[in-house]
Amino acid sequence: MGTFAKLARRALETETPVMVQIQELIRGAKGAISLAQGVVYWQPPEQALKKVQDIVWEPSTSHYGSDEGLSDLRLALIGKLHRENKLTKSSVMVTAGANQAFVNLVLTLCDAGDSVVMFAPYYFNAYMSFQMTGVNNILIGPSNLKTLHPDVEWLEKLLLDIDTKPVPKLVTVVNPGNPSGTYIPLPLLQRISDLCKRVGAWLVVDNTYEYFMYDGLEHSCIEDNHIVNIFSFSKAYGMMGWRVGYIAYPTEVEGFRAQLLKVQDNIPICPSIIGQHLALYSLEVGPEWIRERVQDLVRNRELLKRALLPLGEESVKGGEGAIYLWAKLPEKYSDDFEVVRWLVRKHGVVVIPGSASGGAGYIRISFGGLKEADCEVAAERLRNGLEELVRDGMV
Repeated sequence: MGTFAKLARRALETETPVMVQIQELIRGAKGAISLAQGVVYWQPPEQALKKVQDIVWEPSTSHYGSDEGLSDLRLALIGKLHRENKLTKSSVMVTAGANQAFVNLVLTLCDAGDSVVMFAPYYFNAYMSFQMTGVNNILIGPSNLKTLHPDVEWLEKLLLDIDTKPVPKLVTVVNPGNPSGTYIPLPLLQRISDLCKRVGAWLVVDNTYEYFMYDGLEHSCIEDNHIVNIFSFSKAYGMMGWRVGYIAYPTEVEGFRAQLLKVQDNIPICPSIIGQHLALYSLEVGPEWIRERVQDLVRNRELLKRALLPLGEESVKGGEGAIYLWAKLPEKYSDDFEVVRWLVRKHGVVVIPGSASGGAGYIRISFGGLKEADCEVAAERLRNGLEELVRDGMV
């Protein structure tokens, strides 16, 4: 009898995607309402969708495009980066969403066995990207328990400690945060950047939720030759299924583009042509279109904050930015996935277990995916479930 061929340890040791597990839960629960996946309820701008219909039959839509993205879209994005993000020394590569952008960067900047830094609670897909590329020395830093901001004192000690050898290759943050829903203020982001620069580490900032800011807060970006910024069309323009994101990388770093192109050519070759056209047409509509819809989410956020009150006001964090609230379960429920399964089965509402993001005993709640009327129903189910959990346990 022959020897069986084996699957890669790299894949086997990568965590199972939490959203795959959640989707299976939802399929088995008739009528469940999801507060789980990070999505928005709106579709792309109507005028942009109409324009895309006109180019379906255009032959170039079905051909390969430039690896780094359509020239018209990249030109428009460079203008947007200058105007909105104050990034003037960055070049652009368009990708099949922000997740692919992150994988591109891990493959371009890191070698298998390198050490990298994330802060808990971290974005689960970024964690998996390191695992599946063999970058398995993942150093998880703490966050401030009150603000959920990255613990910069911990980072400083780590990076400047003479015993930390080799120095981590890369530090990454999501701002505003996923799953935390908190915003890293500019001075703190700059301090993280300065520490990275001092020791020669890359800083990768995921700005997917740049437009999702509340209560008068404003988003800021920073740039330097050690900083790479990631952006996405998915949430802002309701383009989740169209898969368009982009990387803003330092123009002055010699060889960066050439190495990034190697990775790009071997993963998507080029991003979806029709998706890129929709992105360009959506950009023409402008950010006010997004901001109007984002402000409508404030009501959803308040509904869900109230629904989480059975856990205690101090247990609920986030909601400053992005589309997430982050809530601590009672101490005895360290198995958050068990609580998530019970909420689906008994109360017909779906949330994400915090353990998927390095936060055992917490849950992540998304307030972006439902219109207000549906969110009211979901909030009522969630509150009823949490009241029962606190009062009687999972019965």
